[in-house]
Amino acid sequence: MGDYVVIAAKIPRKLKDLMDELGVKPGPVIRKALEEEVRRRTLEKLEERARKLLEKLPEISDEEIARLIREDRGR
Repeated sequence: MGDYVVIAAKIPRKLKDLMDELGVKPGPVIRKALEEEVRRRTLEKLEERARKLLEKLPEISDEEIARLIREDRGR
């Protein structure tokens, strides 16, 4: 089994009572929400890094890209 840690959250009593009444298990719901949030923030971070890299790269025309591709295919 993997390495796990326990996290806790305080919620209103009414919400807990409703969860019990409806049979909602908090573990899977919390895990899914955290995984989605981590995925979303990871993508945001990668997009920001890509934007910064694009700013540093010189502008290359479509013609130049096509020429480089043709040149590479010729090898």
